[in-house]
Amino acid sequence: MSRSSASKKGWLAHYSELVAAWRRKKQGDGEDAVQEAMLSMLENGLGTIKDSRRYLARSASNALVDIYRKRSVLDMRCLDELDDDEHPKVDDAQSSVYTGELMDALMTALEELPLQCQKVYIRHRLEGWTHAEIAADMGISRSMVEKHMNKALLHIHENLQKFSPY
Repeated sequence: MSRSSASKKGWLAHYSELVAAWRRKKQGDGEDAVQEAMLSMLENGLGTIKDSRRYLARSASNALVDIYRKRSVLDMRCLDELDDDEHPKVDDAQSSVYTGELMDALMTALEELPLQCQKVYIRHRLEGWTHAEIAADMGISRSMVEKHMNKALLHIHENLQKFSPY
């Protein structure tokens, strides 16, 4: 058997394993991510990849993250740019109650987070620190700061979803 047909069987088997794994998890996005990884691998050429199993697994994971990031991006505009009929409509009497509920929900969400996540979120979002400054101050890596920040943002997003008009 030639080397190219042996390597083809190898990557094809890995591809099939990954697709089957995502199907078992019932996550269609995972299958899409594996497809993206496979396409990338074929475009880059099989000869340049030393470990096709690891390459496919990592590429599929990265593609899945990209899929979720694209979905989570919201169209944001400044209030000044909105037309009069696009401004949020809350009666003045309800405004303070609504704001209070939103602040309570945010505080509850923050308190549910581990202390490290709370510190990272507060320093970055409220106090304006950079990730590098937070890492140096807390004695952790920049990567860990990013992980704490992502965890905090996801948790807050999930807990404040009921306040979204969409």
